[in-house]
Amino acid sequence: MSSKIDWSVALRPLLKEYKGKKHPLHAHSVYQSIVMVVLSAQSTDDVINKLAPELFAAYPTMESLAKASPEDLWPYVKGVRNFANKAKWLVGIARQFNADAPLTLESLTQFSGIGRKSANVILRQAGKPAEGIIVDLHVVRVVPRLGITKETDPVKIEERLMKILPREEWDAGMALSFLGREICRPKPECEKCLMNTVCAYYRKIGKSKAAPKSGASHK
Repeated sequence: MSSKIDWSVALRPLLKEYKGKKHPLHAHSVYQSIVMVVLSAQSTDDVINKLAPELFAAYPTMESLAKASPEDLWPYVKGVRNFANKAKWLVGIARQFNADAPLTLESLTQFSGIGRKSANVILRQAGKPAEGIIVDLHVVRVVPRLGITKETDPVKIEERLMKILPREEWDAGMALSFLGREICRPKPECEKCLMNTVCAYYRKIGKSKAAPKSGASHK
């Protein structure tokens, strides 16, 4: 049934719902976005948002970060998983970064610590045209549930989304991520979801198991 769905049309309400919504990482420049996105891998946005002010007070620019050693960053990032490697990656990025070079998916993914997902997030936060589609852990959960694809590999999910959606709708990745953060969590709230009319998961079990019972608490 999902194969008959025109997802470029079906996802438009979702795109409209989250149009222009900022990424949960509170970055205020390309520099801050790069640093925070690298740190956020296998960590939570809240953790990175909390440590960012002190880190950026100490290293306010890419140039100041380039003069640091990885060990200099440790006191600021030690609460982050894999912090030693991330500190090394960030100093390496700062020393190689060319502010005059175009900011592109290709230029970003040449750096250690920045993959396609991270680069797509950085480009979005910088207001650059999308060159790919953000596929984070939330999108990996949501897309198979909807029935867009059965794939669970982020690269294959991105390829599928890029194939079925016109480029101007490639922000669907971030919209799907917000849906996964707010509604389509590991234990989804299907009755609240604006995508439940086209969702394969909801068709199969949503009406009987995912929907809360009458009078049930929503705590």
